[in-house]
Amino acid sequence: MARILVIDDQPAVRATITLGLRLKGFDVVEIESAAAAFKEFGASNFDLAIVDIFLQGTNGADLIRILRQRAPSLPIVAISGVTALDFLSAVPDLSNVVCLQKPFRPIELFKAIQSLLGPLGLLTDGAPNIAAAPNFEPHFRQRNLP
Repeated sequence: MARILVIDDQPAVRATITLGLRLKGFDVVEIESAAAAFKEFGASNFDLAIVDIFLQGTNGADLIRILRQRAPSLPIVAISGVTALDFLSAVPDLSNVVCLQKPFRPIELFKAIQSLLGPLGLLTDGAPNIAAAPNFEPHFRQRNLP
């Protein structure tokens, strides 16, 4: 079973992502800040990280760089509701990053994970394919508040 680190400072977004991933059988650790992410990442192993690019007080691209220094091949899904994320793939030390613009549909997240981890998302224990997502899309349609 794949272990995923979810880093987002918006509690509702973080909880919705976590819920969807857990419903699909992933082991998920949710974190609200870069500082907490560094601590958790240093204490545990993860198969993938989902990183909000605009965390309060932190640049998510810098967080990705630091995570990659500790685990160079770590697959990452970068998310943001503020800007297009295409620039991340152009930065050499930020390769193997899939970018999603908020709000995104659950199936888009699952496809991003599948593209990084493989057709079963590293779930080799007979768990269902992540592309067969449950319908919890209304929870992902939260508006970003100013």
